[in-house]
Amino acid sequence: MPDWSANTWLLVVIALLALLLAVWRIFAGVRRTRVEFERTSAEGPARRNQALIDAPAAPPVPGPPPAPPPHMPPPTPDGLAGIGEVIAAAAEPEPIVAALTEFDGEDDDLTRIKGLGPRIAEQLQALGVTRFAQIAAWNEAEIDRIDAQLGRFAGRIRRDDWPGQARLLAEGDTPGYEARFGKL
Repeated sequence: MPDWSANTWLLVVIALLALLLAVWRIFAGVRRTRVEFERTSAEGPARRNQALIDAPAAPPVPGPPPAPPPHMPPPTPDGLAGIGEVIAAAAEPEPIVAALTEFDGEDDDLTRIKGLGPRIAEQLQALGVTRFAQIAAWNEAEIDRIDAQLGRFAGRIRRDDWPGQARLLAEGDTPGYEARFGKL
């Protein structure tokens, strides 16, 4: 049997070189791609946009009507005469009537209630709540109404049991308060 690889080694080397040349041409040719463009004049793009520059300004787009100031009631349609006053009255926070109308002393320090800080105390004072007895007298409807006006502090009334704390503080039952809610 003749040794065919000894006679054809030159053909194998030439085939490998041709293969390497083809691979190099494929990958090297892709990297050398150039983008060339032709400019006819330096004014070309500027003249093309000149029509947009010279055009008159577009009329303003009508937007929604401006909102009324927050202290004004919303406008009502003609068919609902008088309903605007009812809506405005319902939208305004009504101050809470004091539970102890005959009390003439100082206001209570509402920040003694756990979970009720100075900012919430200011909000409650704006609503007319200044006494522990007022908070102790809240029913579920008043708790819901006040809670809705506390903004980001909503939910604290029930979570921290403000009426329960206020009841004990209004009665002056410090040992009972500390036994249930901790030290003042």
